[in-house]
Amino acid sequence: MRKRNFTAALLMAFVVVAIILCLLAFPHDGLQAALRGVSIWWDVLFPALFPFFVISEIMLGFGIVHFFGMLLDPMMRPVFRIPGIGGFVMAMGFAAGYPVGAKLTSQLWEQKLVNREEGERLVAFTTSSDPIFLIGAVSIGFFHDASLAMILAVAHYGGSVLIGLMMRFHGRKSLPTAQETKSKGGVWKRAFEAMHSARINDGRSIGTLLSQSILQSLSLIFVVGGLVVFFSVVLEVLTAAKVMNVIYLLITSILQITGLPHELSQAVMNGLFEVTLGAKAAGNAPASLALSSKVAIGAFILSWGGMSVHAQIVSLLSHTNLRYLPFVTARFIHALLSAAIVLVFWEPMQIFRETKSVFLPQYDSASPVLSYLRLMLPISGTVFLGAFSVIVGLFAAYSLLKLVYEKVGGTR
Repeated sequence: MRKRNFTAALLMAFVVVAIILCLLAFPHDGLQAALRGVSIWWDVLFPALFPFFVISEIMLGFGIVHFFGMLLDPMMRPVFRIPGIGGFVMAMGFAAGYPVGAKLTSQLWEQKLVNREEGERLVAFTTSSDPIFLIGAVSIGFFHDASLAMILAVAHYGGSVLIGLMMRFHGRKSLPTAQETKSKGGVWKRAFEAMHSARINDGRSIGTLLSQSILQSLSLIFVVGGLVVFFSVVLEVLTAAKVMNVIYLLITSILQITGLPHELSQAVMNGLFEVTLGAKAAGNAPASLALSSKVAIGAFILSWGGMSVHAQIVSLLSHTNLRYLPFVTARFIHALLSAAIVLVFWEPMQIFRETKSVFLPQYDSASPVLSYLRLMLPISGTVFLGAFSVIVGLFAAYSLLKLVYEKVGGTR
């Protein structure tokens, strides 16, 4: 064990020294990459994530999360093998994007509302892009086609739900978190009692809760920004030093095997490190390439999330006992599923593509912060309600199948 730790530390030291040497050799490239990373953080991530960070902290303090947990428990446990509180995390994760799902999961783990296996299942499928970024930045900003938002959303969020169904088999021998059975009465009564109990246990005044929520959210959003800038710089200097050529050749070979254009190798390589850079490269790929291939790669990158997002997740979960391996495995499978969904359903989904979208708010690139704030409420609200609709629909299907199974002579 000691030898393994020494080898890992030596390898990490070698990587850090190599990055420093590349920065010294290419200072201009590093500076430009850092400025692009800061721009991405300020124009896209800060307005999209910071309000949700604050809101999630306040909702936990008021016990609203516990209310949804009790309400959704009868549906989430049989479908995803996750306590009902995971339904709220799912909706918030889909509406606010990464890394909100991981942040909420780590808080639930701290409060002993989920165990390790349940937390790993939850993080695996609630880590997704927010709809504002998917529509405003990727579909409109990078691909210059708002009508692509529908197929990207189906591939990305549909893939997330499939991952959730697959992850229910993760840790099959682990015991579930005990259900609250102290109070009697209907589910609504128990949900309100759970919310009231959580609020009493929290005990903070409204002013204290708000100020602490803002301070904690500011700290987290600066960590997110720092990671985005760091990976943007690392990717740029390693590319300038030709270190990435080996990975580039490997990606090119894989794309040729799958039948996708090798010209998209740069987009995949960028997306492995930073989702925004990868999605932008996919949207700016040569117009001669098939649009379906470019969108499939875009969906792959969105679902993988990039090492920048992975680093954010690891940072948020560092104080828990949740493991990284289940998460990275789920990310890779999700990326493959999303790309496959785009390619399989590309033709059937063309009926939903219109030359002009009347339902999407306009995105103004000259005022990105205000545009994101205008887009946030209607789009995220729709996804939030859609997530709950998916939970109810899956539970109805599960109940129907269980009923049919019992009618034909099953014992369970």
